[in-house]
Amino acid sequence: MGPSPLSSMLEDAAAPSGREAESFKEQGNAYYAKKDYNEAYNYYTKAIDTCPNNASYYGNRAATLMMLGRFREALGDAQQSVRLDDSFVRGHLREGKCHLSLGNAMAASRCFQRVLELDHKNTQAQQELKNASTVLEYEKIAEVDFEKRDFRKVVFCMDRALEFAPACHRFKILKAECLALLGRYPEAQSVASDILRMDSTNADALYVRGLCLYYEDCIEKAVQFFVQALRMAPDHEKACLACRNAKALKAKKEDGNKAFKEGNYKLAYELYTEALGIDPNNIKTNAKLYCNRGTVNSKLRKLEEAIDDCTNAVKLDETYIKAYLRRAQCYMDTEQYEDAVRDYEKVYQTEKTKEHKQLLKNAQMELKKSKRKDYYKILGVDKNASEDEIKKAYRKRALMHHPDRHSGASAEVQKEEEKKFKEVGEAFTILSDPKKKARYDSGQDLEEDGLNMGDFDANNIFKAFFGGPGGFSFEASGPGNFFFQFG
Repeated sequence: MGPSPLSSMLEDAAAPSGREAESFKEQGNAYYAKKDYNEAYNYYTKAIDTCPNNASYYGNRAATLMMLGRFREALGDAQQSVRLDDSFVRGHLREGKCHLSLGNAMAASRCFQRVLELDHKNTQAQQELKNASTVLEYEKIAEVDFEKRDFRKVVFCMDRALEFAPACHRFKILKAECLALLGRYPEAQSVASDILRMDSTNADALYVRGLCLYYEDCIEKAVQFFVQALRMAPDHEKACLACRNAKALKAKKEDGNKAFKEGNYKLAYELYTEALGIDPNNIKTNAKLYCNRGTVNSKLRKLEEAIDDCTNAVKLDETYIKAYLRRAQCYMDTEQYEDAVRDYEKVYQTEKTKEHKQLLKNAQMELKKSKRKDYYKILGVDKNASEDEIKKAYRKRALMHHPDRHSGASAEVQKEEEKKFKEVGEAFTILSDPKKKARYDSGQDLEEDGLNMGDFDANNIFKAFFGGPGGFSFEASGPGNFFFQFG
């Protein structure tokens, strides 16, 4: 039967080289106590070089490396310490702590269970075992929530797990990926950059950097990072998919832009629609695609569809000024002036330019005008109607709504027709006078001209227009037919 690990260590310590190694260890302990971990590391290394079969030297150096945050190196030393002495409780504890810090909770649990086999009352091992179980639980929850696309919950779980596993790149990468998917790009970039500073070839971190650029619509730069990630890890599925999507999205968008510039709006619509189906997670690019498709719909005079597209664009990116401007113009074109004013106000609050101020002023004027009586609509003429067209329209409408024509109708119909007759007279009074028409068209208040339409007499206008000095009447010329006769 060979010598025990303990007896071997005692023999080593008794030898001259052993005494020298012990001296190095004692000096390492002194520096460790002073928290000068770099010097402590140097002396523990000298002890190991002098006496390479001593478990406690590896254990001490492992503890020092842990304090320096170099958990992967510390893990190697801790493992070596328990290979030399399987009963070395602190060696197993340190190995477990390293595994846990690196995010390997299952391996950590096995180490802590081994400690409890050696010392069933070890409270540190009991607590660390609970910590490892907690990390495993957060991992499971995060996996389920990622599938559910509940990225905020995943970030929460990873933050909790990282409290126990601060050196776990896997947890950090998952957190960074979810931050990117939530649109929190600076935070995601920061996490990925920290990893790349320690490991410039980390394919996952390169992927996340690319993902942030991709979601910020910097597609060409994003592709470069995805390609770099695939060089480091050719089988990286996420980087491969993201690279493919980025290239497809860029190509479709450019093809759509080309078709639009060539005036092929139908093709442009189809290409933008196809591009929108490539990656629903790319919020910024999709917002631009919706706005582009909205512009196409406005060119095709599909104004309600254009409004819907612009609404989808601002839902994805509420700072997207171009989409608000496009939607506001569509609201103006469809005479939805209150909505247009709201959009122009939003634009002007964000970018206080002269142009935006004028657009808002125009919309407010149209809104004000829309709340007055529409004299053009009352006469049934276009806003660019000539003087002659206005006269013809008045003649037709005045005869159509004259009270005498409806003398045999119910009181309710008579009242409605009398109202319409008066409105027709009002409309003609304003639109047949160039000065009044100009003020009306510019949105100014007609009351400022001293016009009080409440005292307006439509019959006087009617008489003046038809030129009859005497009375007038409608006489039946057959069932439902009337002719107008001056007396």
